[in-house]
Amino acid sequence: MSDWDDRADMSAPPPSRRRRQLHGRRRGRPLRRGLKALLEDLLPRLRVILPTAGASLELEPLFGPAPRELWLEIGFGAGEHLAWQATSNRDVGFLGAEVFINGIAGLLRRVAEVDLENVRIYQGDAQDLLDVLPDNSVARAFILFPDPWPKLRHHKRRIVRRAVLDRLASLMTDGAELRLATDHPDYLPWILERVTGHPAFEWLARGPADWRQRPADWPATRYEMKAIEEGRTPCYLRFRRRPR
Repeated sequence: MSDWDDRADMSAPPPSRRRRQLHGRRRGRPLRRGLKALLEDLLPRLRVILPTAGASLELEPLFGPAPRELWLEIGFGAGEHLAWQATSNRDVGFLGAEVFINGIAGLLRRVAEVDLENVRIYQGDAQDLLDVLPDNSVARAFILFPDPWPKLRHHKRRIVRRAVLDRLASLMTDGAELRLATDHPDYLPWILERVTGHPAFEWLARGPADWRQRPADWPATRYEMKAIEEGRTPCYLRFRRRPR
């Protein structure tokens, strides 16, 4: 394949479902040859193809031998957190959803470096993936540093909203953990108001340290370190799916 351009747009999601308008960046700097090769060779083996309308995604064929649990990351960015979790929990199946092609390439590089067999990637709007996952299938979900869409007229684009929380509540098993993080001072109260106000979720914080300090099994990322260097304070939020 020659230069990265729109004539061979591998950043576009498969044509099976294109129901929602995607917002935000789809690509960044031009990719080096090695990353392009991973998109051509490795991504097709890890890519999740959504079923036809009305059908649920079959999880067992995705990973071969059934994983102990299924964990989901919505918007995995450069893939640092997802790859760390997948490396530390190789008996868990990981589904990651992302539209940013450079981030997908970054995750593929990490998958190849440490030979991860337990990662699958949905290249597209995470909400389309949520629509087809079976109920009671997700044991842990991550939404880490999502786009805050700070302008008031863009707040409707925020991923943390009632419709998404309702769907997650259906997908997550009883006792499953939902982890969220933000460094945006306006998005933090928005998240807390909506998740604590949802009957399916219980906030696990018992004191300030519980949201000011990252748990040991929650790795730092370059984005997070940059936010701290620029004077922004990340908050780490953990919620539990209440028993049905």
